[in-house]
Amino acid sequence: MLHDPIFWGVAVFSVLITGISKGGFGGLALLAVPLMALVISPIQAAGIMLPILIVMDWVGVWTYRKHWDRKLLMLILPGAIIGIAAGGLLAGYVDDRVVRIFVGIIAVLFPIYAIFKPRGGDAFIKNNRPLGFISGTVAGFTSFIAHAGGPPYQAYTIPQNLDKQVFAGTAVMFFFVVNFVKVLPYAMLGQFDQTNLTTSLILIPIAPFGVLLGAWLVKRIDQQLFYRVLYGLIFAVGLKLLWDGFIGS
Repeated sequence: MLHDPIFWGVAVFSVLITGISKGGFGGLALLAVPLMALVISPIQAAGIMLPILIVMDWVGVWTYRKHWDRKLLMLILPGAIIGIAAGGLLAGYVDDRVVRIFVGIIAVLFPIYAIFKPRGGDAFIKNNRPLGFISGTVAGFTSFIAHAGGPPYQAYTIPQNLDKQVFAGTAVMFFFVVNFVKVLPYAMLGQFDQTNLTTSLILIPIAPFGVLLGAWLVKRIDQQLFYRVLYGLIFAVGLKLLWDGFIGS
């Protein structure tokens, strides 16, 4: 078991914000692995988070079981599986510094894209099937490396102008399948050892509280202000990971 109190503080916060994301603040979960990667290996952080994400996914699948877009899901899932396979093949051959740099780049670019997204981009993306496949591939790869599949997934699905329940349900179904597919390669990489599984089991009870907190916060705080703070925090964590990857020992 991990005994570093700093790790446990960061891990509890990471699980909370992941639950808040599932409770209504999509995108917030992107912060979890980069935060944990400040104190442990990014791959180990992803391994600890996967069982927790799967528990959250089951709740989401039941909640949105009647609200999802089958056609859209079938378009992006094949690419996602290819991306997961690529992530699994590469993860065993790159060191932690390279992964930190990759995760840092994702964390830095996502808020920049979210804030400065060009006008007219949605019209180009909507119903662009090759772009949907590419988006799924990138989402699968980044999800495998750092559970950071949200940005490439949302970059394609948001412009589809789905009903909000269908949008949420399709995302839940997509990441449920993605996270389930990741189990085998994660196991092959040794990420489900006793230490990681014990850590996951200890953290899992926090997950439902985070989901409920997210649902409560959605009704009570200004989302624009919340996301400005979120983007700033993601950007800062990304810079720290890039520093550790390029400069750190």
